[in-house]
Amino acid sequence: MTDAAEQEITAKIDTTKLVRAWEEKAQKARGIKLVTAVGARTDLGRIRENNEDKFEFYVPEDEETLARKGLFYAVADGMGGHSSGQIASELALKTTINSYYNDDSPIVEESLKTAILKANALVFDTSRAIVERSGMGTTITALVLRGDEAFIAQVGDSRCYLLRNGELKQLTEDHSWVNEQVKRGGLSREEAETSPFRNVITRSLGTSPTVDVDIFTEQITPGDMFLLCSDGLTNELSDDEIRNILANECASVAAWKLVDRALENGGHDNITALVVAVKDIVRPKKKRRLGLPPW
Repeated sequence: MTDAAEQEITAKIDTTKLVRAWEEKAQKARGIKLVTAVGARTDLGRIRENNEDKFEFYVPEDEETLARKGLFYAVADGMGGHSSGQIASELALKTTINSYYNDDSPIVEESLKTAILKANALVFDTSRAIVERSGMGTTITALVLRGDEAFIAQVGDSRCYLLRNGELKQLTEDHSWVNEQVKRGGLSREEAETSPFRNVITRSLGTSPTVDVDIFTEQITPGDMFLLCSDGLTNELSDDEIRNILANECASVAAWKLVDRALENGGHDNITALVVAVKDIVRPKKKRRLGLPPW
């Protein structure tokens, strides 16, 4: 006879309650206005013959779309050669944005993940259908700002950083061979930064029929600055260099200077920086009934 404490119990999920909770989150976001500034730059670098990096952002203005889906920003770093990487990154970003905003669900995490899975399927099918595109793939790092929340989706080794009160924090985790070795204790952080295998990624879009998508969430505050970037930037700049530039420049100037610094330090790969600064979070004023004291 099996002990009751050892029996597995499958709890039923109340999907109606879950969706209602997300609808309430969307309703809360409906009254919040984000004031943001964006700066972006991508560069071929000093070695590569074509740019396989790409960035996109989509900033809707209507209140309903903002409440349910928010603002979208993303960076992708393609691979494959012979322009295949460029095609992969472009396909991935366009498909992800279109799928995300065409999904009416208020559940941002699931909607974002579903959109990226559709992008993965399209890149994978394209690589199999066209011989010259065989083996192509791309990273993707996407950021959605909705209300006072940030949602980050990650596949690959492009990154999302947050600068808050002068402190720089990496929000994403690299899907790379060296990062796995660091986690297992096989390499130190210093060894990983100089390893000849630091560009070997363990997860990407388009190289298999399906892919695991990491999702991270973060509360946002006025003054926050997000950086989405390809490894062509992070392989050339230390975190301290990134922090100093972000902390002392506006979004557009920061993006320009980050790429300039990466070029100065070697520019061995394509370089992309997309900077999003949260200037203010304007919350709705609470209405007060006439004829009643404010307390």
